[in-house]
Amino acid sequence: MSQPSDGSAAAAELTFIGTATTLLRLGPFTVLTDPNFLHRGQHAYLGRGLTAKRVTEPALSVDELPPLSAVVLSHLHGDHFDRVAKRGLARDMPIITTTHAARRLRGWGFDTVGLDTWQEHALDSGAHRLTVQSLPGVHAYGVLGKLLPPVMGSLLRWTVDGQARRTLYLTGDTLTGPHLTEIRQRHPAIDGAVVHLGGTKVLGAVVTLDGRGGRELLEAVRPGYAVPVHYDDYTRFKSPLSDFLTAVAGTRWATRLRVVERGQTISLD
Repeated sequence: MSQPSDGSAAAAELTFIGTATTLLRLGPFTVLTDPNFLHRGQHAYLGRGLTAKRVTEPALSVDELPPLSAVVLSHLHGDHFDRVAKRGLARDMPIITTTHAARRLRGWGFDTVGLDTWQEHALDSGAHRLTVQSLPGVHAYGVLGKLLPPVMGSLLRWTVDGQARRTLYLTGDTLTGPHLTEIRQRHPAIDGAVVHLGGTKVLGAVVTLDGRGGRELLEAVRPGYAVPVHYDDYTRFKSPLSDFLTAVAGTRWATRLRVVERGQTISLD
């Protein structure tokens, strides 16, 4: 497995662990996203009697994680925060998430920051600041949307002495809709996006972006580049990465993809 660089505070990198779990290095900050460390063959619990079987291995274990500045959690589903993370993560490390997830995690003893849509939380390290803003997300529409836990996207903005260095949009498990247009209106110059795909099906309904949905998200938000994740790790993921690659073929997004293998580290420059 390639390792994150141990370079200066100017580094901006992503290490893909699996599912939607990444390590983001933005200057002096190291952020873990959607911690999912179950092994191949284990089941994630999605609530209301629903489960999903993992078919891949994570590239890192909880014990192999570097010191973290924070966790950013899009929502409380077992393929985004599992029993291994619950057992292994430090209780005093901030988890930035939805207000719904924050209440539950606080009950488990975690230090949590619950954000409503468009609210922000900042981390500081000398002249460096990392701001995490909650962005709107829609896991499902209609009745199913009321049964699934609330989900948020996140905008990570790293600044030095007030000057922006990188902005990164973590989509969370969202579908397309007018909320994406609002993100574009509020944030018209996002450097990159980490896009949750998979075409996940719950009770017969698609609750995450499939290939075409991923392309539509890019067209709506228009980030500078896209890193696809969350597409082949569980049995409920029905739309493989190839669907997304086919959907963007021949468009401007075809040259703006940064496909990363599990265990690989890529630059976010």
